[in-house]
Amino acid sequence: MRRETQNILLVLLGGALLKIGITGDYLRYVKPGQLPWVLAGGAVMVLLGAVAIGRDVLAAREGGGHGDDHDHEPEDGHVHGPPRSAWLLVLPVLAAFLVAPPALGAYSVTTTPARAPAPQASAAFPPLPAGDVVPLTMTDFVTRAGWDPGGSLNDRTVRLTGFVTHSRGAVLLARMKITCCAADAYPLTVRLDRLGAGRYADDTWLEVTGRIVPGTATAANRYTADLVVTGLHPVPAPQDPYED
Repeated sequence: MRRETQNILLVLLGGALLKIGITGDYLRYVKPGQLPWVLAGGAVMVLLGAVAIGRDVLAAREGGGHGDDHDHEPEDGHVHGPPRSAWLLVLPVLAAFLVAPPALGAYSVTTTPARAPAPQASAAFPPLPAGDVVPLTMTDFVTRAGWDPGGSLNDRTVRLTGFVTHSRGAVLLARMKITCCAADAYPLTVRLDRLGAGRYADDTWLEVTGRIVPGTATAANRYTADLVVTGLHPVPAPQDPYED
């Protein structure tokens, strides 16, 4: 690959990192705490590419007025430009710069095994706060459903937010959990028993209230508890689609 192509790719890649960092699209790929590294990496790449392009331009100007022209001609007498095929490498980078891929969604749920995050051996589940409806993250709900021997979720109405996915005839409410980035994501899922939930398409975000069916979250079903739904309605997708 010629230097011209390398430098342009470097600038475009750095620009893509800066773009997703500034717009917030980086949350589709990494945790919020990674923002400084995304911006720093993008800025360094743009700077290095710009410096390399500037040095090449200056070298071309300085070399253009010295020496005989025939000293710089190829042996076959023809002047060769950059191979056209090399410029094709710019296209996928340009596409990444202009179109950011979406966050992981329903397809990832059906292809990645669900599981309950295991608490520390010494961890104890505190009682849920008072109130008719208790808002919980999917992480807290699924962890309690799978690991709490005290049944703190029993007979309590909870509110969960996630996206719809259809799997083997069941309607699931799901949320992807990440440790560092989207590469290590895995789904947290709850099975919705209400037939009305089935009318929503995959990746539709819902806010759901309901009560757990005790004993339904087991290792055999990958800790996917049944939820008796008492209410649901669509909501906008959050800026940060993952839980950590």
